[in-house]
Amino acid sequence: MPVYFPLKLVGRRMLAPTVAHLSFVRDDGQPLDFVPGQFVQVHFSYADGTATKRSYSLATIHDHALGPGDIVEIAVSYVSGGAATALFEGLRDGDQLQASGPYGRFCLQPADANRRYLLIATGTGVTPYRAMLPLLERQMAERGIEAVLLQGARTPQELLYGDEFRDFAERHPGFRYVPCLSRELPEPGSPQAHADVRHGYVQQFLDEFAPRADGDIAYLCGNPDMVDACFESLKGHGLPVPQIRREKYVSSK
Repeated sequence: MPVYFPLKLVGRRMLAPTVAHLSFVRDDGQPLDFVPGQFVQVHFSYADGTATKRSYSLATIHDHALGPGDIVEIAVSYVSGGAATALFEGLRDGDQLQASGPYGRFCLQPADANRRYLLIATGTGVTPYRAMLPLLERQMAERGIEAVLLQGARTPQELLYGDEFRDFAERHPGFRYVPCLSRELPEPGSPQAHADVRHGYVQQFLDEFAPRADGDIAYLCGNPDMVDACFESLKGHGLPVPQIRREKYVSSK
């Protein structure tokens, strides 16, 4: 049985027209420490009283063990008519919800000896990579790894945490940020219109980065079709299955 704990809402901002970044604190005086890449489950009931739950990757950036009162962050996609959407839209600062966790193994592994991480995401699937930034920074400094983040979205407005990833890339030569936009490119001269923007889907550009079995570990997170397409492409480049780590995100009502 999961151990439940209360999360109290302390802040909200919109990352995109239909995606909210929500900030909580664990409200029972205990820490919610986690490994970047893990998720929590939020527990609630439908209108008829049936219990249900939703999973959300933790977006919190931290390079230390979290203590009591530290902020816990998630990104939530709003789906029209969705029960979880109604739950989150109805929350006000100070309101509580019930959660459990952390769960999951979609994490950078201490035994990794690769030279490069290929991080590939669509939608809120990019959330765990935000949490991983301090670990990537440390590995770049300690063992000279490189990392490439291919983030898929339809428009520049839907590049979740895009400004943060772009800033991180500017400060860390070993990190390359590649937004892949399927519908609309940034306005010329805007901050988003940098040289690594691509027009199309993330899976179209994997070949450009020449994945190699002897140097790369890949992470795939987001739309199931994207995950499956990239998985097959990476296997075609010779990456063994253990070097391709996957999580599929499906919007739930």
